[in-house]
Amino acid sequence: MTKDHPREVVQAAVAAHGEDTVIDWAVAFLTGEISGEAAYGAELPKLVAITGSTNPGGWTAPVDPVNYYWIRVWAARVFLYVWRDDVVDALLAVEDDPAWRVREHVARITAQRELGQLVDGLLPMLEHELPRVRAAAVRAIGVAGESEHVEAVEELAGDPDHTVRAAVERALAKLSERLGPRSPRY
Repeated sequence: MTKDHPREVVQAAVAAHGEDTVIDWAVAFLTGEISGEAAYGAELPKLVAITGSTNPGGWTAPVDPVNYYWIRVWAARVFLYVWRDDVVDALLAVEDDPAWRVREHVARITAQRELGQLVDGLLPMLEHELPRVRAAAVRAIGVAGESEHVEAVEELAGDPDHTVRAAVERALAKLSERLGPRSPRY
């Protein structure tokens, strides 16, 4: 049995329930409007729809609350495939989510959707212990940042992780290309 790509799962959910409905569910899961208990209870059909799994996470019931953050990760992932402008408010609300995977998805969405209004909230991620989180933040800043963010990215040029250093190089090139003469640095 093959697992569908998240894009296909979201497309199937949109086909079955409508784009606005799927976005509303994802916002509710992401922001905690639908609690973890409800997500694995009365609201489980919605979670099944956005994850494509009849048992999201594969955990036995009752689901340990320590795993509830995955609901927010799965909800954020939806916004890589469907979008509505008011989702920005939900992303702003979870920029400092305690789960690094949620924050990493916020960075990925920021980069994909070029959401400059989220960049300042990503700056703390540049100091995260995990290289993949630092790299995601750097990529997002490269795509959506402004001249005041250049120095923060430059500070990671000597990062011990090669993926972060590569992301810094690409981000600085993108910032230079995008900001050009508007930036005093370029």
